[in-house]
Amino acid sequence: MIDPLLLFDVILGLAIVSLAVTVLVVRDRFAMIVLVIVFGLMSALAWVRLAAPDVALAEAAIGTGLTGALLLATWRQVRTEPERWPALPRGVMVINMGLCALVLAGLVGAFLATPLGTPGLGVAVADNLADSGVEHPVTAVLLNFRAYDTLMEVVVLLVAVIAVWMIDRGVSQAPQPTLGPELGDLPRGFARLVLPAITVIGAYLLWVGTSAPGGAFQGGAVLAAVGILLLLTQRYQPQPSHRPLARGVFVLGVAGFAAVALLVAGGGRVPFEYPADHAKTLILLIEGLVTLSIAATLAALFHGREPEAISTQGGRS
Repeated sequence: MIDPLLLFDVILGLAIVSLAVTVLVVRDRFAMIVLVIVFGLMSALAWVRLAAPDVALAEAAIGTGLTGALLLATWRQVRTEPERWPALPRGVMVINMGLCALVLAGLVGAFLATPLGTPGLGVAVADNLADSGVEHPVTAVLLNFRAYDTLMEVVVLLVAVIAVWMIDRGVSQAPQPTLGPELGDLPRGFARLVLPAITVIGAYLLWVGTSAPGGAFQGGAVLAAVGILLLLTQRYQPQPSHRPLARGVFVLGVAGFAAVALLVAGGGRVPFEYPADHAKTLILLIEGLVTLSIAATLAALFHGREPEAISTQGGRS
């Protein structure tokens, strides 16, 4: 008798591959974005089936929800203001295709070079989990055993928002993303109901990450949804006076991460070699700061442009 779960996994795998191919060949931009969102949901389900709930949470929150929101916001600007977005030169497209091909070749090469049947590092992580300061192996790896990699991931997010703000300075007059007046008060009423729940869920994912699936990236992505809802319902509109605070929150995660590393190193240890008595506290401190930075950065990426004052002559202040 065929195992129903095996049949489900086969159908899920075929669906994911079919969606990926369809995304590449479909010509309608809106349909493409919808397919990308569905692809993300199917990928999150696949990670659940692979017993990787942390990755599934990140894929559902970031790879599906926030990425879908970013793509929809971009599609709206491209549709409403096509003159601002001329077609890319063919040379740029060729270079992009070449870079994508190199990345794909590197991934395939790394996969083929990996020896089959190797035990991996799961045993080493389990043996040293008690010294990490947390009870969840994924958090131990991300915030202790390979903290440098996680620090660089936070730096990449910081660089991304800096780049977006610099690029969008030329299109600061673009309309702020909203749900539109035609929907009436329904979105605002919905926001009032769900915003408290989303905030609690984001804080819970941050706290529970030390002992169960969750953590800074998952909690930050969920909290970013709060910012996106506030922007869409116009319950919050970024002002030029908010820029210093926003910039401070953007760098908070990187600064806190680096400060803890320097603090530990100043005590005669290797950076991120947390003292056993303070390991959990330091990890929670890092995760809390990183969560705030991730939430603010992702929401700012959705908004797109840096809030700047416009003078009466049409210039920028």
